[in-house]
Amino acid sequence: MRSKLLGIGAFVILLSGSVDAQDISGNWQGTVKAGPQELRVIVRIAPGNGGGWKATLSSIDQSPDWGASLPADTFTFERPAVKFKLDSIRGSYDGKLSADGSTIAGTWTQGLAQPLDFRRPTPETAWQDPSPHAVQFVTVDKDVKLEVLDWGGSGRPMVLLTGLGNTAHVYDKFALKLTGAYHVYGITRRGFGASSVPDSGYTADRLGDDVLAVLDSLKLNRPVLVGHSVAGEELSSVGSRYPKRVAGLVYLEAGYAYAFSASGSAPPAPFTTAMPTVTQAIIAGGQPYTKVPVPILAIFAAPHDLGPLAPSDPKERAAKEAADEAAVGAQAKAFQTGIPSARVVRLPHANHYVFLSNEADVLREMNTFVSSVP
Repeated sequence: MRSKLLGIGAFVILLSGSVDAQDISGNWQGTVKAGPQELRVIVRIAPGNGGGWKATLSSIDQSPDWGASLPADTFTFERPAVKFKLDSIRGSYDGKLSADGSTIAGTWTQGLAQPLDFRRPTPETAWQDPSPHAVQFVTVDKDVKLEVLDWGGSGRPMVLLTGLGNTAHVYDKFALKLTGAYHVYGITRRGFGASSVPDSGYTADRLGDDVLAVLDSLKLNRPVLVGHSVAGEELSSVGSRYPKRVAGLVYLEAGYAYAFSASGSAPPAPFTTAMPTVTQAIIAGGQPYTKVPVPILAIFAAPHDLGPLAPSDPKERAAKEAADEAAVGAQAKAFQTGIPSARVVRLPHANHYVFLSNEADVLREMNTFVSSVP
């Protein structure tokens, strides 16, 4: 089996069927082989909103994000049979719940078929997120609570916002490099991870309001907000409407059309029906931002590291890199022209997760920027 087994940090599964809560709800752990490597897998099952069930399955050794999620396409539970499929990664599971409700024995198939058994852990055997953060849940709207991580630290408050599909746990390692100079927090937006998953509330300004509600709850005075990827829209939402609420904004590969629009029109919504519903809602809920009157640092990867998508032919690779650099460069130039006070930095051949691929560069630029913020 390929090392990309599961291909996920986690995914959300809707459960149905008649079964007592004590039979199947709770956490389940198992391991599956990917070549010579054994991967730890956690299934978390709980009652769903309005009946039924929901669960997450996390391949915690494959992602830096302990809480990331992807939806399963189908899930059935007809005691004792437990089955689910993920069409996007061509994976499926077929298992059976034991008579005493303590194990699920089954087979994971993704190209190959191999055993994957789940067992309820004890407090002593349960796998834990190793990052030394505190976790709390903050109410930001009716029946909506967001997961907020607190890594501690001293100095100016700094709040980390995530890209689409990630949770605040994606910063588990990076945040620890910041606590020497800042008190660092992270927010998992609605619709993902352990945060609430309401049916609505995914426009850019509503998501920005969620961030403001967390700042109010934590009583944070003019923090620096740091956002990756689509979190740029939340940065721009807060910075354009309430500039006095923040000391500065840091866009980590986040300064694209959803964060700044030179034309003043809303960014395009290139989603497909194959995307999760929440992802579609966030993309469709983009709003145009043309003025963000606060101190800004914007870091772009130009060109991006093409990674496994890079063509093997050197000429094709060079052409693709040139096209990417031109596109990113055009947006970086538009951002700089539209917001002249912003510091715009381009890091060649950086990954989209620039805070992971170019950690030292990002830390240096962030520290320099924050030291200049009043």
